[in-house]
Amino acid sequence: MFHKILIANRGEIALRIIRTCRELGVKTVAVYSEADKHSLHVRFADEAVCIGPPAGKLSYLNIPQIISAAHLTNVEAIHPGYGFLAENAEFADICTASGFTFIGPTPEMIQSMGDKAHAKETMKKAGVPVVPGTDGVVESLDEALDVAKQIGFPVIIKAVAGGGGRGMRVVTKEEDLEVNVQMAQTEAVGAFGNGAVYIERYVSKPRHIEIQVFGDTFGTVVHYNERECSIQRRHQKLVEESPSPVVSDALRQKMGDAAVKGAASVGYVGAGTIEFLLDADSNFYFMEMNTRIQVEHCVTEQVIGMDLIKQQLHVASGGKISKKPRKPQGHAIECRINAEDTDHDFRPSPGMIKSFHAPGGYGVRLDSHAYSGYAIPPYYDSLIGKLITFGADRKEAIDRMQSALEEFVIEGIHTTIPFHKALMRDERFRAGDFDTHFLETFQWKK
Repeated sequence: MFHKILIANRGEIALRIIRTCRELGVKTVAVYSEADKHSLHVRFADEAVCIGPPAGKLSYLNIPQIISAAHLTNVEAIHPGYGFLAENAEFADICTASGFTFIGPTPEMIQSMGDKAHAKETMKKAGVPVVPGTDGVVESLDEALDVAKQIGFPVIIKAVAGGGGRGMRVVTKEEDLEVNVQMAQTEAVGAFGNGAVYIERYVSKPRHIEIQVFGDTFGTVVHYNERECSIQRRHQKLVEESPSPVVSDALRQKMGDAAVKGAASVGYVGAGTIEFLLDADSNFYFMEMNTRIQVEHCVTEQVIGMDLIKQQLHVASGGKISKKPRKPQGHAIECRINAEDTDHDFRPSPGMIKSFHAPGGYGVRLDSHAYSGYAIPPYYDSLIGKLITFGADRKEAIDRMQSALEEFVIEGIHTTIPFHKALMRDERFRAGDFDTHFLETFQWKK
């Protein structure tokens, strides 16, 4: 196991990693921007280094500064968390070239799976079901039209380097295809510096199901069951749970086997997630692979009884993982508590937290870096924390979440707590009757 690691991230995930390292006796180094000097990850790490001004591109995305901090503090490894540089192949390569272990997959794996068109083709060759569409990047508008006619409308245009719903357009008729391809390309260039797009058949009213996979350097790849992530707005997840209310044991086995097959085909090492679209007839299709720990990894931890950050550190330091399947027990649900004004289309709501009371009790977990008097900066993701509840079954987990949300007090800023309260009361949600478009018709009031 490592003696000391640097955490190239901020907020709740940095604090989450620090807690596991403390259990293992691993020293931690936090990096922080000038805006985060009062953040809890800075306070609770063994050492902390300021790496730049508030803007992410000048601090948490500043590779030379992070590497300099790693050299300065004599760490052995670097954990990227999620977001920022977590799926940056160049960063992983520079970490290794600089003498540090990158706690994640190899640069080649990150690059291979980060290219959505290449990832789709790789999974297709491995026998993983994929949505019909182009075999690679769309080279011309004529090609886009030919493919769309062949697979049938509606189709979805996706940025090869995309994520978070950016560079993504749904087209329902032929005459709208050209302008939407051009808009998706323009948006992709602005967001990712890469305007390449591909086209797939649009699966209407799908569910978003993802499989947690793990691989080690000895060739073992396993899966730790599924997470349901269909409650989203603008392709951004708001609620996750495990297991899914619609995935049977047989389907779980089938999806899990497909995910392992796909990850094993690239010799995957570390934590990863294979994301699928599931249609109304229980057909599933590969969507993308995330080569990092996920925000929602906590619900998997609750139902399989395993610390996934500890598993990351174990694998990165050369350890083997068990091939024995982890059978889920009970049910876990996670609500993302964001600093957002849900009355105004989830508009960001940075500012000072005047009062903060965290819920507690049996089966309640809160992963958060916030506290009373903490100022939510306007420069980063709006996530304040993740509230997770665990129960013997889905009903108990939801009931416990309702109670925890009622107890959760954050004053001074707007948050998504009122939205989550309404969702937990909703009959359709409680019955498991929802898909990725659920919020388009969901009506709620504070």
